[in-house]
Amino acid sequence: MIRHTFLSLILLLPLVGCGNDRIDREAVVNRHRIITEKNNPRSPAQVGNGEFAFGVDITGLQTFVTHATMAHWGWHSFPLPKGLDIKDFNGKMWDTYGRQVRYDDWDEDHPELSAWLAGNPHSLNLGRIGLVLKKSDGTLASLEDLANTRQETDLWAGTITSTFELEGTPVRVTTLSHGEKDAIGVQITSGLVESGQIAVAFSFPYPDGSQQVNSTFDQPDVHTTKWVTAEGKFARLVRTLDDTDYGVSVSWMTEAGFHEVGKHDFQLVPSSGNTLEFVFAFSDDPSVETRLNFSECRQSSETSWNDYWKSGAAIDLSESADPRWKELERRIVLSQYVMKVNEAGSWPPQESGLVNNGWYGRFHFEMIWWHGAHFALWDRWPLFNRSLHVYPDFLSTSTARAEEQGYKGARWPKCTADLDRDWPHPVHATLIWQQPHPIFFAEQDYRLHPTPATLDKWKEVVFASAEFMADFAHYDATKDRYVLGPPVYIVSENTDPRTTINPTFELAYWRFGLRTAQTWKERMKLPRDKKWDDVLDKLSPLPIDDGVYVTHEGIEKMWTEYNWEHPALIGAFGMLPGDGVDVPTMGRTLEKVHQEWKLHETWGWDFPMLAMAAARLGQPERAVDYLLEYPAFLFDEHGLVGGGRAPFPYFPGNGGLLYAVAMMAAGWDGGPDTDAPGFPDDGSWVVKWEGLKPAL
Repeated sequence: MIRHTFLSLILLLPLVGCGNDRIDREAVVNRHRIITEKNNPRSPAQVGNGEFAFGVDITGLQTFVTHATMAHWGWHSFPLPKGLDIKDFNGKMWDTYGRQVRYDDWDEDHPELSAWLAGNPHSLNLGRIGLVLKKSDGTLASLEDLANTRQETDLWAGTITSTFELEGTPVRVTTLSHGEKDAIGVQITSGLVESGQIAVAFSFPYPDGSQQVNSTFDQPDVHTTKWVTAEGKFARLVRTLDDTDYGVSVSWMTEAGFHEVGKHDFQLVPSSGNTLEFVFAFSDDPSVETRLNFSECRQSSETSWNDYWKSGAAIDLSESADPRWKELERRIVLSQYVMKVNEAGSWPPQESGLVNNGWYGRFHFEMIWWHGAHFALWDRWPLFNRSLHVYPDFLSTSTARAEEQGYKGARWPKCTADLDRDWPHPVHATLIWQQPHPIFFAEQDYRLHPTPATLDKWKEVVFASAEFMADFAHYDATKDRYVLGPPVYIVSENTDPRTTINPTFELAYWRFGLRTAQTWKERMKLPRDKKWDDVLDKLSPLPIDDGVYVTHEGIEKMWTEYNWEHPALIGAFGMLPGDGVDVPTMGRTLEKVHQEWKLHETWGWDFPMLAMAAARLGQPERAVDYLLEYPAFLFDEHGLVGGGRAPFPYFPGNGGLLYAVAMMAAGWDGGPDTDAPGFPDDGSWVVKWEGLKPAL
């Protein structure tokens, strides 16, 4: 029953694979509750709602570790240094078949301006909330003073419960996020509340300008925190950082006083009882007052998380004989949790989501696929759709970018923020594999919602993308063919863009994009585009050397000097459905990659990509191994991906795992009409699923 046409999936949802029993979703989720007993300064437990997230240390707040408080709307820019003008940025000219083309590459004549453009806008840490813990002698407690630390994250309710003892007195901290508002609710219960040994500290940082941290408490004079409202059990603050401002609301339900103790430092100090409850809320509108109580936040958290887990798709592996089933299921469940917390907001997420800052917090257009495409297969499209406005929003600027370079259509940026201004860099300037992405997403949307409204929603983006792709392909008259590049940086970003031509993955993706765009023409009763067909007919074949595909045409010493970073040639028949692929050749290529690639020098999404290819090639045992057996693809206790060359955490790994598992369970276009075709069929794996969609 596991393999169905897409129409039958729509008509019969939720469908169940491997039997007709409905999955006990709560049991699946609850057997993977996160329980830790030690502080991890690198990896926080988190609560959040997709737009906003709050990371905590072992105390349930940010007492000993400055984990981040972040929202997708939280962008900031440093003032442009005096004497600089953005209009002076020239970029760099690249030779393109005898034509000089301007790219947003590093401007060597204006290095300071280039550096400013690289780092602005950037995401910011909205604030730190931690406990003030005092020992009986009045001195501040350290992490080492705490005993019997234990933290449990209830995934089904989105609640973190942290317990510990200080000098023999137990403390219990409950932390959760409102399901819709950018707010956390906290309840602290302990005899130390009544004895005056516990308070809550609120501190506000300024961005430090670095790519990875971007948060400092050592520049108090360059930003302001203004206390504008104080009445009863409520206070409102307004934060101003240069041209950025946002609001902070604090509500408390128990007897306490709110005090300013420094320029950007405040404390909530309980005055009676053994319980302190408060809600801390943020808003991109500084005039907004958010008045909530802890019970409202708890109810909202439980409702939103229950709705999340009960909607969309689910997988249960518990009847499997392979002892690794529990670890794979843990990775699946925790990935669903952290992706909902970090990756379902109003803008595409950065690689590290809302955990910390990476690459200035910029989001990468080529990685939107790995962050969000899985939502379609798990029937949670609205969580992805929230950020896809970036394509129509950036259409005019992307069209202007293409026009300036002498191309038709729209050329999408590579690494940007809440406005379409690319970070000057040679990779960002010449990377191209992000260009077909919106066509892929449009097709996913149409398969979920096959209506004229969906066609109308995406048509301009789809056709502008295809128009650029067709025009970007260079016609080689001597060989009567179209070629891609140079200049082009390919997926692996480790070859010379000035000499790289006809990369395998990009050629396959160009074919998919143009073929699909023509299908959209036909769906809308429009004539096929003759130029697109010409490019499709004459686009260079995927390059082969010695019986296997290679990274790009003419590459030398590939298997000794370029066998690291992303083995993206495999993605042509895995992530992608295989336009232009010869299946036996791809089978030999996967074997070559498996034997020769330096898989410890890869990134988190490479392993799901390999698993998808193995599944399509009828190698399900290897597909499972790719998801479980490699140190460069590790999932820590909180479900955060590390290992390999990627920064930590690396959410494309979580998104990739969810996409690969859905595909392995529900199948793919043209795949075998069997149960769970991507899993071994020898009885070692029993895959129960419901609500999944097949991959393209």
